Amino acid sequence: ACWNALVKAGRDKPLDTALVHFLGAWVALPFLLWVGLPSAQALPFAAASLVIHVGYYIALAGAYQHGEFGLTYPIMRGFAPLLVAVCSLPIVGEAPSALAWTGIVAITCGVALVGLAHPGEALHHGKALGFAFANAAIIALYTLADGRGVRTEVAAGGEALRYVLFLFVLDGLPYPLLVWLRRSPRERRDLLVYARQRWPVAAAGGAASIGSYVIAFWAMTRASVASVAALRETSVLF
Repeated sequence: ACWNALVKAGRDKPLDTALVHFLGAWVALPFLLWVGLPSAQALPFAAASLVIHVGYYIALAGAYQHGEFGLTYPIMRGFAPLLVAVCSLPIVGEAPSALAWTGIVAITCGVALVGLAHPGEALHHGKALGFAFANAAIIALYTLADGRGVRTEVAAGGEALRYVLFLFVLDGLPYPLLVWLRRSPRERRDLLVYARQRWPVAAAGGAASIGSYVIAFWAMTRASVASVAALRETSVLF
């Protein structure tokens, strides 16, 4: 919740998103050099997640650019766990119990309704809703990919921390590069000025994002992916 709020608080949503993950990669790099690389078996899942995350950042920045944080964040985070639960059996080989389904549906409805508390007003933000719902599907995709990846890493004798740090280091370049290439030469000069002002906040956001991933994906090696994904989205309360 903290790093998402930091992105929304900035005046340039795509750039703030890029800064958080570019600096997050630099925060992760020394720790990755210390703990070592993940196993070869986990690398295909990390590669798939990297591709999916590019779409995630584009949709995230679009949602925050066209809609209020209180509308878009609950929708994208609220519907993702339901999609994870639906796809868990064919992709992860897990079927949530009846009790787990009750909890997942309750969390999905509760979190999503925070964003849809005023449905008449929400319908006037069609573009923001489109980005938010698209991102819910994207979040479900990378959650399943990373859930498989971190479990593969642990099964190969590695650690969840290695997988997450490796993912963050790789993830620090594609979206920032995309943001840079889409700016004109004059806008790039302004971008560098803005980055110099915002980098301490962005670095804190990057560190918070790493912490979030490490905790969530470690938990997925101990509990069902669908249940962890649902509990993770209670961040909207904060």
